[in-house]
Amino acid sequence: MAAAKLAFSSILSRLRPATLGAATGALLSAAAAAHEIRPAVVDVEASAERLTLTIRLSLEAMVAGIDLDGLEDTDDAPEADRYDALRALEPEALAAAARDAWPELARGFLLRAGDAALEPVLDDVSVPETGDLDLPRDSLLRLTAALPPDDSLVTVGWIASYGPLVVRQIDGSADAYAAYLFGGQTSDPLPRTGTAAQDALQAFGQYLAIGFLHILPKGLDHMLFVLGLFFLSLKMRSLLLQVTAFTLAHTVTLACSALGLAKADPNLVEPLIAASIVYVAAENVFLKTVTPWRVAVVFGFGLLHGLGFATALNETGLSPARFASGLIAFNLGVELGQIAVIACAYLSIGHWFGGQPWYRARIAIPASLAIGCAGAYWFVERAFF
Repeated sequence: MAAAKLAFSSILSRLRPATLGAATGALLSAAAAAHEIRPAVVDVEASAERLTLTIRLSLEAMVAGIDLDGLEDTDDAPEADRYDALRALEPEALAAAARDAWPELARGFLLRAGDAALEPVLDDVSVPETGDLDLPRDSLLRLTAALPPDDSLVTVGWIASYGPLVVRQIDGSADAYAAYLFGGQTSDPLPRTGTAAQDALQAFGQYLAIGFLHILPKGLDHMLFVLGLFFLSLKMRSLLLQVTAFTLAHTVTLACSALGLAKADPNLVEPLIAASIVYVAAENVFLKTVTPWRVAVVFGFGLLHGLGFATALNETGLSPARFASGLIAFNLGVELGQIAVIACAYLSIGHWFGGQPWYRARIAIPASLAIGCAGAYWFVERAFF
């Protein structure tokens, strides 16, 4: 084991400049992503004769024909140029493009009443004015489908390439059905009167998965912040103090935001989250141990990150009836994601090299500098562009 560590450390020493350069380049490349994939949200209303769907989505990605299954950013898609061109269109032009593409797009909707497939009809397309081209705009589609004259239950979904989908059954009650669908899944069978009974354990598992995925793989900025905590000190007490402070803080603001007690402009929160990454990375370079003010600062930054988590949670259309359990599950998923990041870092780096005298100079400081560069890039991009 000792011989393996020595050989690996020798290789690492020789490759250090190239490795740092590659890491920095990769982080900056990831930071440049500006068109993150978000779930579409469909509100479902059913009557004896008709199914009505109101869908909030980034319409450009669908019209461009981008395969969103597993994609994190539209900039990574072969159709990225087409997507950007559609983003620049005036509302009427984009709506017209959607109507032209509808015969093909309609085939991707998975709508059924019992064993009978339903044919969706595009009733209306509502597109907001062209705004910041670096941000997605939410359009609305209104679809209807005739239902057979029976009491067969309805299922709603679409193909995996259209991306994640939040399905909410609307009937005016607080206990409305809500589900987060991945990879071409369809909803539970929905009755035409009343709402479907959603299994509590299933709902808990869904929000747990959403929270985890918001860290791994989608939350690169949150991942880098957590790694910044890791690279200051491998001592369990020091790491535990920082992670606990961060966890407590983002739990507070996540809950307050979900309850409507706290609200912040993402245009302010997102640059500050980037700034928090830069600060933590810079302290890693100049500090050797965790100080009391470091823990206090991490707590303050945790409040900011909690507001960022709240944005992701709000996109899922959290059911009021599942508020407490959904909030707990989402936050637990976030924590499991953070633990996974730290565990991966420790097993791949800390365990092998943390006890070496050159660990700080050759690994912790270069890694922190790369993290700081990514955070600085994000800050400039989010604050000024």
